[in-house]
Amino acid sequence: MQLLKEIGEKKDIKYKRRTAARAVVFNKKGDIALLFASKDNYHKLPGGGVESHESIEETLSREILEETGCEIEVNEEVGKVIEYRNKINLKQTSFCFLANFKKILSKPNFTEEEKAKGFQLVWMNFDKAIKIIEKEKPKDYHLKFMRERDLCFVKKANEIITSSQPH
Repeated sequence: MQLLKEIGEKKDIKYKRRTAARAVVFNKKGDIALLFASKDNYHKLPGGGVESHESIEETLSREILEETGCEIEVNEEVGKVIEYRNKINLKQTSFCFLANFKKILSKPNFTEEEKAKGFQLVWMNFDKAIKIIEKEKPKDYHLKFMRERDLCFVKKANEIITSSQPH
């Protein structure tokens, strides 16, 4: 998978490693799914960490189902982003995919932590999603990484979709 960006600076330290899967999920109208955290006023792509027994594809399906209630069909790769969160010695590699919504299986099933952050599923077009994420100026250390990562993914996904449309 193509490396789109490295965020933070790699240092000569022992990193804990985390792998995650995310998706730009399209509904039938062509809008994309974002999660809005009302408590801290930020948006993020659905997705999350790979558990020890899972493949990236299994993680992607599980996380999207949990956070959107949707079953998806994965279309293609967007790319990967590596984050060096040196304050906590974490190297996170996130893999992102383009996916289409197939059917709604349930309501989103947010974790207690996600509920506490006021998570809500929202759908919007690419232009609005990019503008909203660009405007967000998180002060929280972790949210700064998340914003930069997801903005990179959404812009690249938009580029892929735009270039595949007939001119």
